[in-house]
Amino acid sequence: MTEIALFPLSTVLLPFGSMPLQIFEQRYLDLVADCMRSGEGFGVVLLRSGSEVSRGVDAVPNMAEIGAYARIVDFDQLPNGLLGITIKGEQAFSVSRSWREPNGLVKAEVELGGIPAAAPMTTQWQNLVDVLKGLEGHPYVQRMGLSPDYDNLWEVAFVLVQLLPLDESIKLALLASPSLEDLLSQLDQLLNQISGED
Repeated sequence: MTEIALFPLSTVLLPFGSMPLQIFEQRYLDLVADCMRSGEGFGVVLLRSGSEVSRGVDAVPNMAEIGAYARIVDFDQLPNGLLGITIKGEQAFSVSRSWREPNGLVKAEVELGGIPAAAPMTTQWQNLVDVLKGLEGHPYVQRMGLSPDYDNLWEVAFVLVQLLPLDESIKLALLASPSLEDLLSQLDQLLNQISGED
């Protein structure tokens, strides 16, 4: 088991996926500072319902039992004066036990999965690369400065899931995929539904 800080969000982070965050609460400013000093990361988990804010209550928020370990890859001061960071997902984890620290930060003991080993791209899944390259023209995606490895099926699939306008519960289910084959099969079905072919 590994003890990490958690950042509950209303969205799912996936391995290889990137996400911009706006930091303003003191506990998260402290967390970011600690991560920058140590080179460590933190866990991102989906907030299932309610608020993440403790409001003086010690109970942990209603959050998913799985998440993704994230590292800070960029930071900047935003035009509104707040701290902006960009995080990138590395590996999935499952939460064993969670609690809230006195400063309000949620921490947990987690079982970290391995970072998915590169899986070579095949002609069967070349359409995923085409869809991903199509999305990269979108201004929001361009601002994220993505540079996925198009030869790695895991990376192409997870980055695509991160960017597609899918319900967060679907993204969470894809994060929990037991194998690359399962992930690709589900993603293929979703793309067919989106394109109206299914």
